[in-house]
Amino acid sequence: MNYIPRNLEKVILQVTKEYPVVLVTGPRQVGKTTMLQKLMKGSDRNYVSLDDLNERSLAKTDPELFLQLHKPPVLIDEVQYAPELFTYIKIYADKTHSPGAFWLTGSQAFKLMRGVQESLAGRAAVLSLTPLSQAEIEKSEMPPFALDMETLTERSKARKPADAKEIFGRIFQGSMPAVVSGQNSSSQIFYSSYLTTYIERDVRELSDAIDSLKFMHFITAVAARCGQMLNIADIARDADINQKQTKDWLGILETLGIIFYLHPYSNNLLKRLVKTPKLYFYDTGLVCYLTKWSSAETLESGAMNGAVLENYVISEIMKTYLGNGKEPFMYYYRDKDAKEIDLILEHDGVLNPIEIKKSANPKQELIKVFSLLDRASVPRSKGAVICMKQALSMIDRDNYIVPVWLI
Repeated sequence: MNYIPRNLEKVILQVTKEYPVVLVTGPRQVGKTTMLQKLMKGSDRNYVSLDDLNERSLAKTDPELFLQLHKPPVLIDEVQYAPELFTYIKIYADKTHSPGAFWLTGSQAFKLMRGVQESLAGRAAVLSLTPLSQAEIEKSEMPPFALDMETLTERSKARKPADAKEIFGRIFQGSMPAVVSGQNSSSQIFYSSYLTTYIERDVRELSDAIDSLKFMHFITAVAARCGQMLNIADIARDADINQKQTKDWLGILETLGIIFYLHPYSNNLLKRLVKTPKLYFYDTGLVCYLTKWSSAETLESGAMNGAVLENYVISEIMKTYLGNGKEPFMYYYRDKDAKEIDLILEHDGVLNPIEIKKSANPKQELIKVFSLLDRASVPRSKGAVICMKQALSMIDRDNYIVPVWLI
């Protein structure tokens, strides 16, 4: 299997010199362990996995003895299974101040992991590994996506143009390392076993009373609504479960790093805005598998093409930030008159409005909605339409046309 280098590697090596604990979270099968084992080659770092039930039992019942047996520097895999370890890791970190003593991985989002925040606040660098980004697949290291001519021009030099057919091929295939590297020749077979082996097992860890068939109906109903405003009642009806269960199970998908939300942009000068988040998957291959598209071609001409393309673009931009160890400040805009801006990036005291379109020739009127942000307390800067056009260009001096392959 070909190893695909990850952008996050250089961030990990940097923070290992600064923090006693480095925690890498992210969904199963995105390559957390593979990446860290590659980085520790030739070092004296030990390795232990809490997927091993004997090790897990020891870590839970006698964390002190566990850490005597597995002395730092150590990589502890799937640390969410033994939150009892965190207090002892904290004691060790406070006593020795030894940078890089612990590398930890977890298949649950950090914010939702029990016990980490209290124990490791200020002692841990927390990083997220996502499925592969377009840039990583093309083996080009990229800074976070930004709307300025210099960054966009640099990106275009390092990347290969791709037309709509190729982009929908990428969307359909997905971005899990096992599929992209050719270890699994069929993405359909990979996602089928991924759901039954990992997602179901981890879901059971987090919620005992779970009916596998109902959960499949549920996750399919969620996938059918990617890129849409969250509607708990609709998902509950489709999955034939109640709304409380729907909320609980959405919480599990978020905890496992399968879905994320884009919250609506708001500040006190903009009135009459909606409060509901929009829902996205980190990996579009899983969406295509769940919603039963048989090929990239049928997806491209099908009813979901706009929503799945939007999901792809937003998750790719998100990955460019997380892959550089940075927190993305990403929102969408929608008011009570149903006027909407697909994406707003907030950074360095400005807002960048972005529209996402399947067209290759976006029209001037697409950017009219950007003026809705002129009443915000944060100034509006450059805008963009991200679309299927083949080359980077401008609509006017303040608005770019950015090809999807350039993200």
